[in-house]
Amino acid sequence: MKKLLTATVLCLFAFSATALFAKGQSEAATPQRPLIGISKFVTHPALDAVEKGIQDELKAEGIDASYDLQNANADVNTAAQIADKFESEHVTLAVGIATPTAQALVNKIKNIPIVYSAVTDPVGAGLVSSTTHGGANVTGVSDLTPVKEQIELLMKIKPIKRLGMVYTSSESNAVALAKLAKAACNQLGIEFITQTVSTSAEVMQATQAIVGRVDGIYVSTDNTVVSALPSLLDVAMKAKVPVMSADPSSAASLPVLAAWGFDYYKLGRATGRMIVEILHGKKTSEIPTKYMTDPSDVDLLINLDVAKELGLTVPKSVIDSANEIVQNGQLTKKGQ
Repeated sequence: MKKLLTATVLCLFAFSATALFAKGQSEAATPQRPLIGISKFVTHPALDAVEKGIQDELKAEGIDASYDLQNANADVNTAAQIADKFESEHVTLAVGIATPTAQALVNKIKNIPIVYSAVTDPVGAGLVSSTTHGGANVTGVSDLTPVKEQIELLMKIKPIKRLGMVYTSSESNAVALAKLAKAACNQLGIEFITQTVSTSAEVMQATQAIVGRVDGIYVSTDNTVVSALPSLLDVAMKAKVPVMSADPSSAASLPVLAAWGFDYYKLGRATGRMIVEILHGKKTSEIPTKYMTDPSDVDLLINLDVAKELGLTVPKSVIDSANEIVQNGQLTKKGQ
């Protein structure tokens, strides 16, 4: 009986492990066809756009790659398992989209090139020692956003005396951005009120804990919070509190008053170009961290429907500077 139970448990374990990574089954790497392992921390529009941008860039460059696409579902233990998988299958190159998955790859893999993407603070996250050059087997692209300017933009639409922020205490990128937001609020004479979460399931309750004490809420490129953005917005809109987001990709179809940040698809294309360089023989140590500094890399979305519902008037100067406008339920992009 013990042998039968042991065999059953082992079979169940093998089945669960296979199910965990079933999506990412791929061919082995060959000299003609590299195998790219992509580990994404969680599914949401911004990180999905990075993943697509990487694949589109490699295709545009004529690289016929096969992919092992993995999603950690916001779980650091799963991210570590994915890193183990990439190492065991000897991927040609591993990509970590967002800080926790990039950290998992760097902690585990030492002899395979690693490219991080959508990482706010690569030095603070322990990925590289300096952004002026890469590490022995790692380099990548940062999505550090202009936090103070984003808060100032919100203040142009509504006077803010108390700004709220929900952030994930276990995400180093989220902690770094919370520190930047606090410093910005100190400079602007604003009281900064925070609530931390560990999982996306806690976001609604955390928002409820602060919404009655703030004039506005700032959402950074915090993967756990952004993945639960509808819950945060449901609470905020019921309380008539405007939300400023650093992620336009996730805000286009949601009641965010304003969103100013990177076009994450373009960030993915930039990551893809870096991958191409490495596949063509360039060492990661020779490639510094790339920051998205071109004005064309940044999008500003203003939702006039939300402004109307909240009784706010958006200054013409802000509307004129936006390249995406939501009005009467329709998203309009300038130049299209």
